[in-house]
Amino acid sequence: MNGNRQLHIAPIAALLLVSTLWGQGVPPATLVTIPTAGTLQRGEYEVEILMQTGGGILGRLGVGFTDRFSLGMSYGVNAFIGDAKPSLNRLTPEAQLKYRVLDETYSLPALVLGVDTQGRGKFWEAEIDVDSLTGEPQLKMARYDVKAIGVYLVVSKNWQVLGNFGSHLGVSKNFLEEDDSDDDFNLFVGFDKELSPTTLAFVEFNFALDDNHTDDYDVRDPAVFRKSLANLTIGQGKGYLNAGLRFTVSPNLHIEIDFNDIIQNKGQVKYFSRELKIVYLDFF
Repeated sequence: MNGNRQLHIAPIAALLLVSTLWGQGVPPATLVTIPTAGTLQRGEYEVEILMQTGGGILGRLGVGFTDRFSLGMSYGVNAFIGDAKPSLNRLTPEAQLKYRVLDETYSLPALVLGVDTQGRGKFWEAEIDVDSLTGEPQLKMARYDVKAIGVYLVVSKNWQVLGNFGSHLGVSKNFLEEDDSDDDFNLFVGFDKELSPTTLAFVEFNFALDDNHTDDYDVRDPAVFRKSLANLTIGQGKGYLNAGLRFTVSPNLHIEIDFNDIIQNKGQVKYFSRELKIVYLDFF
């Protein structure tokens, strides 16, 4: 009798183990800065408030029109908190669009095509390396401290290993912030891990391949140009390593602490930045 019980229990235990290792999860729509293949459901909306370095604030609203397609808009204000004069990033809002091409299965990842024009940090409009004779700038710069992802493809796969574990890999192209002549395709990768039912950890790396060479600009004096770029906190070629912790306060409310640029890729910085994000999700 005991032997028969063991014969019945063994397949059940094996099935539970397989489902634990290979079960699907639901990834967050974004990690710290990079998108995932997670999307909003039909009728679901997401309100996000990000408090950035220097007292800046970035607000975003996303709406799920179908289970596959979502649309969002974002708007940022610099020095919103503090005693400095506030300034707008841009007069027009930035846009986010997301369409899930393929659903995740046990053997294949989910695939999403999207657009995100929202960069991170301050938006700069600068004239760099002014000609001493004509007074004309040799280069006009219009970009965020950290460029937006732009048009992207991202794949995501989830496993159940003592809580959900998600992996994400994407390729992107920024068509809007190319004034610096650095218009390469970019890569990004990230992971999320459920530490408890109310705590989620993020780690991501943005290779910033479209923001990594300051010696290829057509200007009179590259040394002077690099010195000017340092004030814009432009990338130095190391990429951006970011991490975050998201805490669920209620089923609809999440609070997130983010640690950005841990390896200090931006010029003129001596320490990584800390940001606070508040996320609220609900249905219409």
